[in-house]
Amino acid sequence: MDRLTLTTGRRGPNNDIDTGQNADGLGGRGRRQGSAQRDRAQERGGRRRAQSRGSSQGEGEETDRGGEGMRGRGRRGRAEAGRGGQRGAGIGGRLETGEGGRGRGGGAAAGRWGEGDGQRGDRQRGGGGENEGEAAVRMRAQGGRNRDPSAAEGEGARLWMAEMGARKGGHSVDRREGRRGDRRDFAREGQQGNGRRSDSVGTGRAPQGRGLGYKKLEELAEKDPPVVAITLSSNPALQTILGETKMRQDLIELLGLVLSKAFKSRADRGTLQHLGGIIKDSGFFCTILPHYLVGMVSEFNAVRRAQYPQHLENILVIVSEVLSIFPVSSIKTVSMLLTLLQASINSLRASGEEIKPQTEETIENLQGIIRHLQERSREGTLRSDRDTYALLPTGGGNPGEEEEQNFRSIPIYPTIEEFQQDHKPFLRPNLTSQRYTNTYMYLDTHFRLLREDFVRPLREGIHQLLHNQMDMGRTDRPLRTKRFDDIRVYFDTQLMVPKCTKTGIGYIVQFDIQPLQFVCWANSKRLIFGSLVCLSCDNFENFLFATVSDRDPKALEKGQVQITFTEESRFKLARIEKDQLFVMVETTAYFEAYRYVLEGLQEQREDDMPFQRYIVECSTDVRPPTYLYRKDTYDLSSVADPDYKDSMLPFHSLKAEAWPRMEELGLDESQMRAFQLALTKELAIIQGPPGTGKTYVGLKIAQALLTNQHLWRDELGTAPMLVVCYTNHALDQFLEGIHKFLPEGIVRIGGRSNSEILKKFNLRELTQSHNFRRKLPPHLRTAYNEIYKQLCQEEREIQQQSVKLECSLKGVMRETFLQKFISHRHWDSLHQCPDEFETWSEKKSSLMMEWLGLGSTVFLQRETENANGNEATEGAMEVEEEDLIEIAEEADLIQAERIIEDNFDPRGGSDGRKKEDMEEAVRAVEELMLAMNLDKAEIQVEQREKEWEIQQAQRKKMKKKIRRELGKTSTMTEEEEDYILDVWTISLQDRWRLYRLWVSRYRVELRTKALTSEQEYQNAVDRLADVKRHENLCLLKEATVIGMTTTGAAKFRTTLQQVRPRLVIVEEAAEVLEAHTITTLSQACEHLILIGDHQQLRPSATVYELAKNFSLEMSMFERLVKMGLPFVRLNYQHRMRPEIARLLTPHIYSELENHPSVLDYENIKGLNTNLFFVEHNHPEEEIKDGRSHQNRHEAEFVVALCRYLLFQEYRREQITILTTYTGQLHCFRKLMPVKEFSGVKVHVVDKYQGEENDIVLLSLVRSNPQGKVGFLNIPNRVCVALSRAKKALYCIGNSGMLSQVKLWSNIFHTLRENNQVGKALTLCCQNHPERQVKASSVEDFKQAPEGGCTQPCEFRLACGHVCPRVCHPYDPEHKEYKCVKKCQKILCDQGHRCTLLCYQACPEQCSVKVEKIIPQCQHTQMVPCHQDPKTFVCHEPCQKLLPCGHPCDLVCGEPCNSRCKVKVTLKLKCGHSQQDACFYKTQIEQPECRTPCKHQLKCGHACRGTCGKCYQGRFHFPCSHQCERLLICSHKCSKPCTKNCPPCQRPCENCCVHSKCMNQCGQPCARCIEPCAWNCPHQSCSKLCHEPCDRLPCTQPCAKILKCGHPCIGLCGDKCPSKCRICDYDEVTEIFFGTEDEPEARFIQLEDCGHIIEYTAMDTYMGMDDNNQANEGEQVAIKLKECPKCRTPIRKNLRYGSHINRSLAEIEKVKEKINGLQPDIEERRKILQKQWRENLSIHEMNQQEDYMHIKVRLGIPYLTAHDLWVLENKMDYLIRVAKLLKIEQENMSFMHGYRFRKNVAEFVCWLKTYHQNFTDQQVFDLQRELGRLTLLAELNARCNLAGRRGQTDKIQSEAQQMRDVLEMPGQFTEQDQRSVKEAMEELDKKLPLKGLGISEEERKMIVSAMNMPPGHWYKCPNGHVYLITECGGAMESRRCPDCNATIGGERHRLDSSNRVAAEMDGAQHPAWSEAYNHPNIGRFNF
Repeated sequence: MDRLTLTTGRRGPNNDIDTGQNADGLGGRGRRQGSAQRDRAQERGGRRRAQSRGSSQGEGEETDRGGEGMRGRGRRGRAEAGRGGQRGAGIGGRLETGEGGRGRGGGAAAGRWGEGDGQRGDRQRGGGGENEGEAAVRMRAQGGRNRDPSAAEGEGARLWMAEMGARKGGHSVDRREGRRGDRRDFAREGQQGNGRRSDSVGTGRAPQGRGLGYKKLEELAEKDPPVVAITLSSNPALQTILGETKMRQDLIELLGLVLSKAFKSRADRGTLQHLGGIIKDSGFFCTILPHYLVGMVSEFNAVRRAQYPQHLENILVIVSEVLSIFPVSSIKTVSMLLTLLQASINSLRASGEEIKPQTEETIENLQGIIRHLQERSREGTLRSDRDTYALLPTGGGNPGEEEEQNFRSIPIYPTIEEFQQDHKPFLRPNLTSQRYTNTYMYLDTHFRLLREDFVRPLREGIHQLLHNQMDMGRTDRPLRTKRFDDIRVYFDTQLMVPKCTKTGIGYIVQFDIQPLQFVCWANSKRLIFGSLVCLSCDNFENFLFATVSDRDPKALEKGQVQITFTEESRFKLARIEKDQLFVMVETTAYFEAYRYVLEGLQEQREDDMPFQRYIVECSTDVRPPTYLYRKDTYDLSSVADPDYKDSMLPFHSLKAEAWPRMEELGLDESQMRAFQLALTKELAIIQGPPGTGKTYVGLKIAQALLTNQHLWRDELGTAPMLVVCYTNHALDQFLEGIHKFLPEGIVRIGGRSNSEILKKFNLRELTQSHNFRRKLPPHLRTAYNEIYKQLCQEEREIQQQSVKLECSLKGVMRETFLQKFISHRHWDSLHQCPDEFETWSEKKSSLMMEWLGLGSTVFLQRETENANGNEATEGAMEVEEEDLIEIAEEADLIQAERIIEDNFDPRGGSDGRKKEDMEEAVRAVEELMLAMNLDKAEIQVEQREKEWEIQQAQRKKMKKKIRRELGKTSTMTEEEEDYILDVWTISLQDRWRLYRLWVSRYRVELRTKALTSEQEYQNAVDRLADVKRHENLCLLKEATVIGMTTTGAAKFRTTLQQVRPRLVIVEEAAEVLEAHTITTLSQACEHLILIGDHQQLRPSATVYELAKNFSLEMSMFERLVKMGLPFVRLNYQHRMRPEIARLLTPHIYSELENHPSVLDYENIKGLNTNLFFVEHNHPEEEIKDGRSHQNRHEAEFVVALCRYLLFQEYRREQITILTTYTGQLHCFRKLMPVKEFSGVKVHVVDKYQGEENDIVLLSLVRSNPQGKVGFLNIPNRVCVALSRAKKALYCIGNSGMLSQVKLWSNIFHTLRENNQVGKALTLCCQNHPERQVKASSVEDFKQAPEGGCTQPCEFRLACGHVCPRVCHPYDPEHKEYKCVKKCQKILCDQGHRCTLLCYQACPEQCSVKVEKIIPQCQHTQMVPCHQDPKTFVCHEPCQKLLPCGHPCDLVCGEPCNSRCKVKVTLKLKCGHSQQDACFYKTQIEQPECRTPCKHQLKCGHACRGTCGKCYQGRFHFPCSHQCERLLICSHKCSKPCTKNCPPCQRPCENCCVHSKCMNQCGQPCARCIEPCAWNCPHQSCSKLCHEPCDRLPCTQPCAKILKCGHPCIGLCGDKCPSKCRICDYDEVTEIFFGTEDEPEARFIQLEDCGHIIEYTAMDTYMGMDDNNQANEGEQVAIKLKECPKCRTPIRKNLRYGSHINRSLAEIEKVKEKINGLQPDIEERRKILQKQWRENLSIHEMNQQEDYMHIKVRLGIPYLTAHDLWVLENKMDYLIRVAKLLKIEQENMSFMHGYRFRKNVAEFVCWLKTYHQNFTDQQVFDLQRELGRLTLLAELNARCNLAGRRGQTDKIQSEAQQMRDVLEMPGQFTEQDQRSVKEAMEELDKKLPLKGLGISEEERKMIVSAMNMPPGHWYKCPNGHVYLITECGGAMESRRCPDCNATIGGERHRLDSSNRVAAEMDGAQHPAWSEAYNHPNIGRFNF
């Protein structure tokens, strides 16, 4: 299996859990530096990886031995990095080697110091490493392996590591394509260098890691801790430096200082874990520090000794942090260091040095922790570094003990103990009527209550689940449909696909969807983002925690959701089987918010909590803000009324009399008091009842504070204002208000904003801006780039696996991808399909589809009968769904509040890969892997035409069936699989179970491969989060206003503590849990303003008991009001008309005044009242999923009333429909088509707080005989529901039932006083006021169908028609009405009327058709009235004849077609005739000849191609006659018609009891050298498995009893037959050999086929050939013996192992002979590779894809002699073709070249065809065609030469004769070749090739006649020869008479384009130079 990564975890500073990722993940990828030069080279080279991957066996041994792998010491000192363990040193790059992937060697070796002892496993140090103490070496070896000291735990770790691959801190394992490379050579190289350490070790020079030298460390020592931590952890050189085992003392001390400073950066959790992982196993920690501490004892230098106490403190910080992060794997090293530390302290104290008490106290605490860990180790409860409770003291089980437990040590996640016992946690109620004793008690109370709020539902739900399981006898079937009170349960949950998310690795999980068919996932609150889930596979003995990280309702309908595991759970998950099934339990709590707040409460120190005076002590004496004591002068001109703005002067705010009047500020009396309170008190509480303008006042306050920033901001201006709101909508509203007077300086943190104005202020937008990133500190930019590259690298690796995993879920996989996971017997059986599928097998590409009953031959027969009706219904429903309005689902609303848009890379995926590219890649993989893809719109199943119609009607049913089967989790067991002989005989249900087994094996392999990358990706994400947090911090510190939702404030809690906002405004403060408010405040906060209304919505708790009995639902706002702290209630409401406001006062608010602006609202049209409550008693219905309800009567009434109001001309945006239950939302949606109601808002009451609208229609839903009103009895919710309307409110509900609630009773009393409640609502017609309708149900609205009454409208329209509608109040002037009667206008002189509707514009021209004569043809046609007949296209059939004599088939008015389609007999170039289209007669191109070829091929069979397919006989279609000869392996040859059958390509079936051969059948099998397993009580074999046995078969009867209770019928030592003589009598005693029915007969069951045969006969049968061969010397066929019944080869049988082994040995010899000897093959391969390289330079060979592919093929590990022969032939032909193409390019004219290239392309196409095996016929055809092409190339070259010389006419006739022969159809025969060659020789005589254009005799005569010495003859650029007399030197230039090119030259210099004409006289140089005349002398004897 692939080497995986063991990562380790970290506890946070306060024992909290799930504290990020350990450093190992990235530490494992840590970079090792080589020399400086090597570093730079590697950085330029980018990412490189060593090709390293070990075998599974090697890995297992390595883990158990402690990894005697590559140690990679420096081989050449400091000059060169040791090759053994070098890692890449570029940014983000790495080069990894090492056996087992643990080669951290080169950690030092790759640098200039060459130590290389970076890896610490159980490895022997080697080299010079023995100078350390043996104990220290042992300690490091074990500590570095992440093992527990106890034997039990150690064994567990070893077992786990054997599976996962051991990986120490800072080590990595390369898992990519290079894995399969042989690592042993690297290991040997690394080992050779063990003894050669670099000379620089211990020389006193500081290590110079890239960018991290001594000077850099000194600079870092002056920086802030976060800068130090991030810089160190992201610098690859750190590992190199810490990997040293010798170091200068000053460097040790400097490193100690820098590292201890880094660990003071408490908030950077992921970074510190990474840093701890690097340190834990380093030479610095394990070797250097111990030596340093020992050296302290003997130190004599007093100055240095005085400095030691400070250095000891630094070391203690490092030691304590490493122990807290890695409590298990570091325990031994830390224990030793503590011993040495204590000794050093004793020594220093004895010498008079002062040791701080805190130092000794720290050592004592650490020693206590060590003892605690050792005790847990002995108990077996110390699990791993990720055991986040490792450092917690174990508490008892009684409540009293828990009461005493410090809340800061309580784990946030539930523990196993809480689930497994009747756990009663200790809780204190929230004190609402008295003060808290102290701050600790306050924090403790809220921590315990908040934790219990999310833990209790999970705990009690799991208790209930386990209790029910025990009651039902542990059968979970009834449980699947059972509803639980506190949890939701999902069965058969399985991890399917890993996903890379911005928070780390997520997983798509699949759960059983069958019990949840009733769930409407779009609206359900199930599995929404952030919900906590708990998974267990062992009845909650152990469990994993995760949160929902992505939710897609469509995926949920298939039973899929994405979850992200917590840190500790990720570690546990790695040890669980990959295909494990879980029970998944969900609690609805949004865990992330709980987690952040709980962590904040634990980390909150009592002394640092602000406003304790009021929050804890509840003092009612509220002081002014501290900053006002320094300066209190306010300038409020910015918030003054415009009339008073200029006259407003600054004043002292602490003097009440100095304040301006409320009129000057534009405020009413209560608003003024609130405004004054907010600015002058450090804790201000403002209550704003509905419509009183609390947001308006809040913005006034904010504006006043922001325009007077000088009062409260610090000197640097870095203390921003923080605005916190409960919802995103409220936050947007408040920040938009601030933006009006503060255009810049705002930062918004929360969910997705709907505000365009605030878009640019979102944190994500701001942090991604170029300017911001440019200004970031360099260490952040560097760290981000380094980590981000690593993140991308891991993401790509994971995506490779996850895409395949995803594909396996999307449809039916092709069988070829599952072949590895299907047994050979079943693979063969699958391909031996029954007769009814034979026609299928010829046409279809996927056998798997037919086998699963999804092919057209099976599925259609089974499914056609009863599906058509259902499909039609489903289709209609789908169309209807699309037409309905969109309603914001509650799940979406909740999710929108939970998701925080933070600083994350906006590119498409964190890798930056384009989403489109990724989707395209996925589609390509799907196309490749899936026989059927369910995600495609149409199912791509090939089928015969006659079945297509049926298939179209069935495709949805087929998809549904496949989805259902793929969604199931039940698979066949391996035992069941073994019993199947023929996969086609099992039931369809079993086929699917078997298919799922195969797919699960495939998925397990992919998951295993991806695991290491998943861990490293998560680690990189955690570190990147730290960097991003610091980026956010840089931005937030510069902001003026930070706006957050409460969820955002919880998530960014730690950042807020560092930003230290001095002023905090909390909007909707009464809706926020008190703990949330507390954690929002930082120590620096001096001013807190709470704005809200505790009489509207309150905070929501998960557990009702905690809300009511422990006051958890009481906000800080409400509690402080109740405790009597000063607050102001705003008294003037500006929203509701008075009659609506009367419902709130005095029933909910004691006083609420109406502002004058609400007194002038107009009355609602069409109704006689603006407020009404419609009574009814129609019962509600309960929603099956969840606890929601719906009332159809109310929904129908409200929708009808909404429609009626729209008819009154109210805009849709003016109407809001509210309901109190989410179930009612869907009732509304089904009744509201989008065309009619788009724009009407439909909401649940709780999500509409803070909103308002003109008209509100309220459905209260509840109506039941039990009188249950649910939360309608909560005044807060009633207040919100009744206070949203401005002008009109219409409610519908069961008043009789609601009257039982006192509040509602009072409200109904008020309504009855004003006659505003009753059974029916009165509708009034606006046009006919006397007509009224009493509407009590939806039917009554039919009396006002158009919003008026039933009288006809009778309005006369402008067109003269009468309005046909009934009375309608809208559009009274009928300006928008469209008359739909027929138009009566006359359009033309003929009296034709317009044919359109009245409202449509009449056409300009009359289009009525009339008879007209077409002048061109005199035909009569129906032509539009306005059209000239000349322009009309006549539609009569054309009567003309085409030039060929056939009639035209077009219409009369169209031009005749030149391509006649009439079938005629054509005479083709090949000489054959055939029927084809007439137009071919006039075309140069001819149709393909369909005449059968019938040529007798070289193999003796007739060619089955046609004349056209065989290229007129040039390339014959390959013979398809099946060979079917029996191969040596007993398989039939599957290749068509081969002379010598190639090696068998099927998977080898040879196997033994130990293993099976994984090669192809034709390849040699490796011999099994395990001891022979054949033994029994009587005798045993001492040979190896592959050797013939040295014992005889045992003949004693088997003594075993079968399952049926009868004795076994087999023999001792053999596998028991599956049949019984008694139970299966007829089958056992069936006569075959004749001895079967004997009473004492014993039987052998052949394992290969399962047949049972009597053993004496079988023994005789098996020995027959051996005896014949021995006795008679006859030749016996070399093959395996076969089952005498079914002829299946016998391969696996211990009894006949000797026979089998002898046969296999002979078979191997034959294989070797067929395949060739491996040394010869390798030698031939190298020769071919060399030839390939040498020929690469030939004409454009590097651009030939086929030629380049030959290189790839030559690199395949196993090739036979036949394979090389095929490649050699192909390469030879391609080379020859390239040479011909070179001739074409250089020596052919354009026309000849074009036709020649077409011929060559035809040749290459045939050469590379997939069935090209170079059979005798194929080679013959290729040779003949190549010969033709070669001669054609020569002819074309000669014709081109003749053309250049102007002699074309001279050779035209001869050339044409040759061309006719070369280009004629049919094969180029030897006779043709001879004739062409002879003609070519004659042509050469006429046209000599030398280029002179004259014969040899003529040349001699000319040279002789001119009588000039050699060197006087020259030629122009185009080859025309001329002579220079005299000295032969060129003195002047002329023009060539033949081509006008320049000839001659000047001053004895020949023109550069001219050359010596050596062909005339043999001269090589000009004659005019003496120096060059010597070679010319004597060349020719003239």
